[in-house]
Amino acid sequence: MFVEGTGFRKIILCTRRVDMRRGIDGLAACAMLHYNLDPTDKGVLYLFHGKSSRSIKGICFEGIGTVLYTLRLAPGNSFRFPKDATEAMALSPEQYHQLMSGIALEGTIREVYPNIDPTAGQTD
Repeated sequence: MFVEGTGFRKIILCTRRVDMRRGIDGLAACAMLHYNLDPTDKGVLYLFHGKSSRSIKGICFEGIGTVLYTLRLAPGNSFRFPKDATEAMALSPEQYHQLMSGIALEGTIREVYPNIDPTAGQTD
């Protein structure tokens, strides 16, 4: 299911690098704090990556709980993540397959979620 991308209502790639030691709660917090996204939105797969281009993690709330997906590629293979780390991107099924196949996604993004700065508008 994870590699094929089937069974998900929507797929969102969070482009900011995260600590890949994070679990479900840490990744959900990243989606909420950095992108103002709701990780309890049923059927939505949120994808995360770290410094290495060999691994990717995903979380998806399935109604009764949240599933954590992890994929670490064999040596010699790599993902091609977008360079803009300030926005989350909604991926089409074709873009998801491109990402999982190692094809770069730059120039194929249709929907963008802006980075939300929690300190914006606050005065000292």
